[in-house]
Amino acid sequence: MPLLLTPFAEDFAVFNLFRYLTFRSGGAVITALIIAFLMGTPIIAWLKSKQRGGQPIREDGPESHLLTKKGTPTMGGSLILLALTVSTILWADLRNMYVWTVLLVTCGFGLIGFFDDYLKLTKRNAKGLPSRLKLAGQIAVGLLASIMFVWISAEPMSTSLAIPFLKSVMVDFGWFFVAFTTFVMVGSSNAVNLTDGLDGLAIVPVMIAASCFALIAYLVGNTVFANYLQITHVPGTGELAVLCAALVGAGLGFLWFNAPPAMVFMGDTGSLALGGGLGAISVATKHELVLAIIGGLFVLETVSVIVQVLSFKLTGKRVFRMAPLHHHFEKKGWAESTVVIRFWIIAVVLAIAGLSTLKLR
Repeated sequence: MPLLLTPFAEDFAVFNLFRYLTFRSGGAVITALIIAFLMGTPIIAWLKSKQRGGQPIREDGPESHLLTKKGTPTMGGSLILLALTVSTILWADLRNMYVWTVLLVTCGFGLIGFFDDYLKLTKRNAKGLPSRLKLAGQIAVGLLASIMFVWISAEPMSTSLAIPFLKSVMVDFGWFFVAFTTFVMVGSSNAVNLTDGLDGLAIVPVMIAASCFALIAYLVGNTVFANYLQITHVPGTGELAVLCAALVGAGLGFLWFNAPPAMVFMGDTGSLALGGGLGAISVATKHELVLAIIGGLFVLETVSVIVQVLSFKLTGKRVFRMAPLHHHFEKKGWAESTVVIRFWIIAVVLAIAGLSTLKLR
């Protein structure tokens, strides 16, 4: 099935390269990376000038953070969102509603995170936006996106859930599907947010997951590949490969400035947006359950917080020295770089496991 050209590509229709999804995805990576490189230094300088004390550091956190991370500006997620959005608009098919819906979720959650970061900075504490208000905003954006996904998708799969490892098995949830997919997006958003606690810890697993979903979107959106792998074919979702590629490029550019010692933190502006975006892509491609495998590191971090809270409330004892899990290992004496790299390795292994479902269904 021929791909539609973007308005940008129509001006260069003589070059058939612009018809190819793979070429445009590659262009999206490079464009986002260049934007992040060019805009990173001035944006960080501006954030520093506006944030005299930098991001507030948790007083109950690892002692080393009070020394090494104090004064570092936050809201670096704005750099990621800028590079991601501009690159996607330049290279993706702007007539594709899946692209706009995922951008809506990503930027909507990013706006919520921005207000959260802003309140943390102005009030000079680590709490920010009240949890109930933050959650209400996420649910509102998630519900709107879920309804849009149901409207965009063809019946009967518009309200159905695909089951990994089972060939062509779709469970119809009816309108409960809207609630379920909202939970996926909100849960993914907060899971990435919990993981974002060390330099480079969250952004690399996000890029790994985005790379996996770029492949998944490409395969799911292609009739031939979907039939061969016996996975659900969702027409139009192939265009999300461009958005995923732009996310990888933006993430690489951000990592340049976030590598230890970080010059900037992504803050909730970035973590809520990226997690929500990944959740939205998984919903569009009918791989919501596979996201739990590919993004297993985020799930692990979230579970560690839930276990810690429940254990303390029920028994008065803590399972971990500190939650989320990465802080537990810091408290045990692991160097920050050791924790980060080992968690990256776990993310790679889980991503490979998630991709294996494509052939094993």
